[in-house]
Amino acid sequence: MVIDKIKKRNISNDETQNSHSKADIPIGKWVKCDKCKEILYKEDLHNNYSICPNCDYHFRLSSRRRLKQIIDEGTFNEFELNIENVNPLNIKEYSKKIETLREKTGLDEAVKCGTGKIYGEDVVICIMDGNFLMGSMGSVVGEKITYSIEKAIELKLPIIIFSVSGGARMQEGIISLMQMAKTSAAISKLNKAGNLYISVLTDPTYRRSYSKLCKSWRYNTCRTRSNDRICRT
Repeated sequence: MVIDKIKKRNISNDETQNSHSKADIPIGKWVKCDKCKEILYKEDLHNNYSICPNCDYHFRLSSRRRLKQIIDEGTFNEFELNIENVNPLNIKEYSKKIETLREKTGLDEAVKCGTGKIYGEDVVICIMDGNFLMGSMGSVVGEKITYSIEKAIELKLPIIIFSVSGGARMQEGIISLMQMAKTSAAISKLNKAGNLYISVLTDPTYRRSYSKLCKSWRYNTCRTRSNDRICRT
């Protein structure tokens, strides 16, 4: 094998001394902008809402980072539904993948839902996370979003949904497609109740699963890589 032909280079004492004399750069403290290629200090980037200060490039956000930006500190209360994923096609790799992602990301599923405050005003909020199976919609995601919409109606609160998704979760077959009808029906009830609904489309959001969530908006915000647009309907 090629790897077997690679020989380790013996490092001389002079090279060892030179390496110690160089300044150590902490790992994980810097990030490279995909647009302008500038090297940025990660803490400064986070303080600038994950927007490159040189070219206004918008970095993708995790659900935790977005919550920190949007919701008043210490006010978020996540809905605890304790719903388990279904595996109707009996795909062994699917169950293992879910467990691996839970350990890796610290998330139970591809969406975080709950109540919180924005400048002291109560809201219901759902935030997708692309780090968990690309934010795909399965039975648990659909149920969590539907529950959040129904809770907003019950509490007479506005609801904000941040969509970031690769579409329906193919590992759950027809059950994942059924979530489109369920969430669409819940949004229709929300509109009839007169609640404020803000749909925020983030990068990346594909069609199919989330098209229904975005067709019945009151206000729609599209966050792209270059700017934010708010459209009233």
